[in-house]
Formats: sequence, structure tokens, C-alpha cells
Amino acid sequence: MTMEPRIFRDDRGFFFESFNERNFSHQVGYPVKFVQDNQSFSHRNVVRGLHYQIECAQGKLVRAISGEILDVYVDIRKSSPTFGKWQSEILSAENRKQLWIPPGFAHGFLVISECAEVLYKVTDYYAPAHERCICWDDPQLNIDWGGLASSKAIVSDKDRQGQLLCDADVFP
Repeated sequence: MTMEPRIFRDDRGFFFESFNERNFSHQVGYPVKFVQDNQSFSHRNVVRGLHYQIECAQGKLVRAISGEILDVYVDIRKSSPTFGKWQSEILSAENRKQLWIPPGFAHGFLVISECAEVLYKVTDYYAPAHERCICWDDPQLNIDWGGLASSKAIVSDKDRQGQLLCDADVFP
């Protein structure tokens, strides 16, 4: 779910609420409690993900505070009619959009500007024993990464070990 803040501008600059618990819970339709904030910095063509935790599943509220990213999320709930389907959204410091990714989805992003800083709030703590990764370039998913060639992608060794969706631990 993409969320666009109401921005108040004047000759000094701008102001907006980046998070309001009451309004956010109303928008998503249920109460959400965030327990941790994360921030990353990456250069152009860095791909992070597709990450998730099989237990201690995390919902994520993601936004770019500098630069621009192509944010991607994949439904990995086996019982869902949209299992294996992905969606994407451009998040940037300029558009100030935020993306809500509920638990049960794998998440990743590609930096499409020279560099980008990404902030995300999560609903459960990092649990390394339950961390999983699906290959960002899984042919079954056929994600459109904006024409990024595999040879140009900058991916961590850990993420290179990601599994294909057909072999991955997923949610019921």
C-alpha cells in the first residue's frame, strides 16, 4: 500500500508528518506497532533483497530520504490468491511516498539514483535464525528491475545465496 503524505510548504521549505500511529492504523485497517527503525545507504545498481523472516515476520514501512529506489515486494503466503506475484513502487526523497509491506511478503529494492538512503520501520525485531532471502532475479518471479542487467547488479554475497521461490520456506 503506497502512502503519500500531506506536505505543508511555504517560503521556509516544507513540513510533513512522516508517521502518525492513529492515522496509519486507520489507513491499513488494523493497529500496527513498530519496534525497530532501520536505515541503509547504497550506491547505484545495488540490489538488496528479497528479504523476509519466516518466524518473527516483519511488516515494513519503507521510504527513501535521499535518492531514488525501485522498491519491490512479493507475496509469499502460499494460501494467498496473489502468491508469487510482485509489485513495485518508485520511492524517492522528492516524491516522499512511503510503502507499507505487511508480514508475509519478501522485500527488496534497487537503487536507481547515484546513491540512496532508505529508512524503514519494522513490526518485529531482527531474528537472524529466521532470516531468509529469495533470489532477486528468480526467473519464476520475472521481476522487472527497470532493465537492470544481472551483470550490472551489485548484490551482497549473502543475497547471492538466496533461494528460488519454488525452494524457499514460505508462509502457509
